[in-house]
Amino acid sequence: MSLLRCEGLVRRPWIEGFDLELEAGTAVCLRAPSGTGKSLLLRALADLDPVDAGRLSLAGRDRKDMTAPEWRRAVRFVPQTPPRRPGTVADAVREASDLLGSPASTLSDLPLERDLAQLSGGEAQRLTLHLALTSRPEVLLLDEPTASLDDERADEVLETLSKYLASGGALIAATHDAGMAERLGGREVRLA
Repeated sequence: MSLLRCEGLVRRPWIEGFDLELEAGTAVCLRAPSGTGKSLLLRALADLDPVDAGRLSLAGRDRKDMTAPEWRRAVRFVPQTPPRRPGTVADAVREASDLLGSPASTLSDLPLERDLAQLSGGEAQRLTLHLALTSRPEVLLLDEPTASLDDERADEVLETLSKYLASGGALIAATHDAGMAERLGGREVRLA
């Protein structure tokens, strides 16, 4: 049985009749030119934007039979550019811990007292991914997960994602990186 299933998903103006079956432990990398709806599709899959038509299910359970918070805990979206907000790294970790009901951690190279507004784009992206993984989602939806990272940090992120997949998670990543699917042992899906 597929973990995440999309049948005839429509999200206008770009997505018409998208079908996908995602098994546990697998990765799908979405490739398409900029501005053709990759991010919009991920947000629709995460139940953050409305779907115009089609059906979504998780482990055989229809999206309509789950509350929005249930779906979003299981199907976690990580944006390319995390929203900037006031507070410190410690505040973000504390908020994640409160939401999860269990302790979250931070990245070893980010001091807890560091102001979130002072994080580079890559640091903010890595912290957001780390906190999303702390919640142990069944499916990760990643928007350009390595776009703001240098090669070394990108390799670290891909290693982290490989471990997540090996533990039974599944992911869909929108990316312009032609080699990401191969490095994650996944497959590439072209949108346009």
